[in-house]
Amino acid sequence: MELAIILVRPQMGENIGSTARAMANFGLRDLRLVAPRDGWPNPKASDTAGKALDLLDDAKLFATAAEAVADCQYVLATTSRERAVNMPSYTTREAVAELRARAFAGEKVAVMFGPERTGLENEEVALADGVLSIPVAGEYPSLNLAQAVVVVAAEWFAHHAAPRAATLEPAAPRAEFQGFLDQFEAALDEVNFWRVPEKKDGMWRNIRAGLMRAQLSTPEVATWRGIIRALMTR
Repeated sequence: MELAIILVRPQMGENIGSTARAMANFGLRDLRLVAPRDGWPNPKASDTAGKALDLLDDAKLFATAAEAVADCQYVLATTSRERAVNMPSYTTREAVAELRARAFAGEKVAVMFGPERTGLENEEVALADGVLSIPVAGEYPSLNLAQAVVVVAAEWFAHHAAPRAATLEPAAPRAEFQGFLDQFEAALDEVNFWRVPEKKDGMWRNIRAGLMRAQLSTPEVATWRGIIRALMTR
């Protein structure tokens, strides 16, 4: 079972290196970087990676968060609870239990971490199936990026979730699911479903969130895409 750690627009090479070291400490290997601010490779990352230099060498580089999660079937975004709209919200322990159960069932799972100063943008959070909020003291709620990764990685290593039923079909990879969403949105545009254009963004966010919660499998995505094609050709 593997958990992908995705750093979206990380600003400091030192934090990337510390993240790689934390991942190595807890047996994680899949490091993904989305548009690092100072480019890649970054010599400052090597300075803080300890013996985890091979993780930096093997890190995958992406231009966007959407590309980084394209092969994933279940993704959580680290952010504060109040920023999430119509999305399940988990503590670290709850999140890791869900992640490990899904990984045991054969799904590719990942956790996204945002840039140090601003966190993930709303559009990036929307790519996830839920949000992970690390419980911290209210008087000092800020965590360093690498510290946040350590908390999640340590919980992943220590946690032994009960396996999900083997008969449950894994969710479709995110790229397949996104293709379905694009087709569905285009079909709704074509039939003027929104009627009031100004309301489209909010309505589509709610529709998308509901579909994300359904965790459609590859055959289910194919069925829904066939339904949309059939309806649009009538």
